[in-house]
Amino acid sequence: MTTFPDGFLWGAATAPHQIEGNNVNNDFWAAEGAMPGMERSGDACDSYHRYAEDMRLLADAGLNSYRFGIEWARIEPEPGLISRAELAHYRRMIDTALDLGLTPVVTLHHFTNPRWFAAEGGWMGERAIDRFRAYTETVTGILDGVPWVCTMNEPNMLAIMTMMARLAASGEWQSPTVDTGERPVLPSPDPAIGRRLVEAHHAVRDIVRERTGAKVGWTIANQALVARPGGEEKLREVRYAREDLYLDGAKGDDFVGVQSYSSMWVNENGIEPHPVHPDNTLVGTAYRPDALAMAVRHTWERAEGVPIVVTENGMATNDDERRIAYTKAALEGLAETVADGVDVRGYLHWSLLDNYEWGHWAPTFGLIAVDRETFVRTPKPSLAWLGSIARRNGI
Repeated sequence: MTTFPDGFLWGAATAPHQIEGNNVNNDFWAAEGAMPGMERSGDACDSYHRYAEDMRLLADAGLNSYRFGIEWARIEPEPGLISRAELAHYRRMIDTALDLGLTPVVTLHHFTNPRWFAAEGGWMGERAIDRFRAYTETVTGILDGVPWVCTMNEPNMLAIMTMMARLAASGEWQSPTVDTGERPVLPSPDPAIGRRLVEAHHAVRDIVRERTGAKVGWTIANQALVARPGGEEKLREVRYAREDLYLDGAKGDDFVGVQSYSSMWVNENGIEPHPVHPDNTLVGTAYRPDALAMAVRHTWERAEGVPIVVTENGMATNDDERRIAYTKAALEGLAETVADGVDVRGYLHWSLLDNYEWGHWAPTFGLIAVDRETFVRTPKPSLAWLGSIARRNGI
């Protein structure tokens, strides 16, 4: 049996907007009603009320960690107006996790912004850094006992979303949720946006360190990019804009989150779209469980030895046996990186629940199925399978 280091985190991840339901004060809720072809999040999985059941299912399966987020728009629905009730809600979530023996991994920002923050110009607004700093100062008051804090989820994807929002406002872009067939390649984000997000991360990193006992970092979307012959220079250019700028921003952190799903080729013209193939996932990506090890190795090298937590990895499929096969192969590759000396501290599967996938309901990533009318949770075999690995701490 291949074993993992003592104290290894085994768990699953979620995001507030995708599972809580009725996050009416954030910018994505507003966009759902404006973008053609987008489904609404609505009640989502009603995890705002059912989080204890979700955590209990995770713990009962044998897993020891849960990554969840705090919704800024709930905490601060208007500038400077802090909801003590919402702070108490998220503190109850933390306490529930701890009581169940789950290590909480808390994300402070997972894509969504308060509507008022977006109206001020979002992350490129003049007051963005100060606003995020003030929010973080508020939230750290409820983080006692939380050992891992992610400041931001996938800032490189957040930068793309910020840029695409600009295009949407100017009428130059249409939501990819209405596309069919070949999955489009999203444009590389403007490095100026990336640098602002690095600044925001650094601005709150020390606040978390000073006010809590948590390890602090952020999570990066890793695409496991590989150059075709002749595409080596383009790979360096594309990878910097899409990943390495953000991995550089992780230097000096206590950990960096690796989030990997698939791999993509880069030729002399740029990233090649995932070709349409019967083995592709429900979101059009290639079936590439080897991407996780590739992403971990690149992160380890680029971030210069910052410890790694796999904060997301999984696949969108209706076939749970295929989910297990994908995850097993990904974990085997991850184990090889550990054997080679990479400091990996945990593996958090995406996702705990079949949830709202940013405009879609059809792609199912979850270890647990959720009936969208009754909210009944039905664990899939993959949950018990991953729990058995967690109990053994090995494959």
